[in-house]
Amino acid sequence: MLNKLTTMLWHLWLDASDASRAIPPDMLKRLAQRVAASEQRHSGEIRICVEASLPMSYLWRLDKQNSIAALTRQRAVTMFGKLRVWDTEHNNGVLIYVLLAEHAIEIVADRGVARHVGPDQWQAMVSRMAAAFREQRYEDGLTQALEETSAVLMEHFAADTSQEGAGANPNELPDTPLLQ
Repeated sequence: MLNKLTTMLWHLWLDASDASRAIPPDMLKRLAQRVAASEQRHSGEIRICVEASLPMSYLWRLDKQNSIAALTRQRAVTMFGKLRVWDTEHNNGVLIYVLLAEHAIEIVADRGVARHVGPDQWQAMVSRMAAAFREQRYEDGLTQALEETSAVLMEHFAADTSQEGAGANPNELPDTPLLQ
């Protein structure tokens, strides 16, 4: 009970300003530019979502059946849907989700990508990203994750260079990371 209370208080303490401190405006701009550049090379869509804490509706579910790790994964999947990452033409969207309160990272890939990339490969990316985050090198960790995700998308969903024009590879989702 004390653990649950402590976790709840910690999550209530953190807010969007904590996410903005971890990812300041200049870094946010560079990350958006990197996402845009990446998406020129493949037909996939990449979204980054950094949340300071879980909403209280998630924290009330914290118990023996719902660990904080399980709730973090549930939240990442929910954000995958809310941000419409699942709604790309080729089902090849990827969400990189960061929960600062728990130093947790989740990567959620749409079914088109999941056919080509197993959970072990995503987990290896998360582990490398987490190593950078432990040293508070958020930009390095996110940039590395973007580069690795881009490489996967380029391998399986390379941009079709035979078609010219703006409609050839439309940008289906915003490039700027979401902070909340």
